[in-house]
Order: sequence, then C-alpha cells, then structure tokens
Amino acid sequence: MKAVWQGQVIAESGDTVVVEGNHYFPRESVNKECMEDSSTTTNCHWKGTAHYFSVVVKGERNTDAAWYYPEPKPQAEQLRDKVAFWRGVEIIS
Repeated sequence: MKAVWQGQVIAESGDTVVVEGNHYFPRESVNKECMEDSSTTTNCHWKGTAHYFSVVVKGERNTDAAWYYPEPKPQAEQLRDKVAFWRGVEIIS
C-alpha cells in the first residue's frame, strides 16, 4: 500500500493494519521529511488520544492530514507505532 499526496509517495508498506476503513502504516515506512509535527490532538473512546502531523510536499501543507496513537488503549494496541492519513491523501495498492 502507498499513501500519496501531490504526486509524492509519503508512506509505503506491505504491512498496514486496517481499522475502521483506514490503513495504518508502520511509522518506519513513513517519509519523515514530509511530516511536520502538529499540536492537534483528538480523543477516541476506544483507541485513545490521537496526535497529528501535517503533510508537507513541494512547499504545500496539508494540515493535520496524518494521525497516530502514541499510547493506544489496550484494545487498540495494534495501532502503536502506526500512522494513518486522510484529507486528500490517496491510499493506493
């Protein structure tokens, strides 16, 4: 699977975890040069607190387009060290 934005592959892995229709990529498969830390957090009742990255490609920023759970709740442990995308980031095989 690949995560692509603005024609740039920002993550690629054959080992994603699919939860609620979202592919979660292993953190080591994500291009760190395209990720910018965000102060945004949200809370999910069963997964825990999500933290966000903005995706930056060719000088363009897609604010909070990636999220991850640094300390997932026990029932979402499979999401530890994984990153998911939305807001126009295409997930393709």
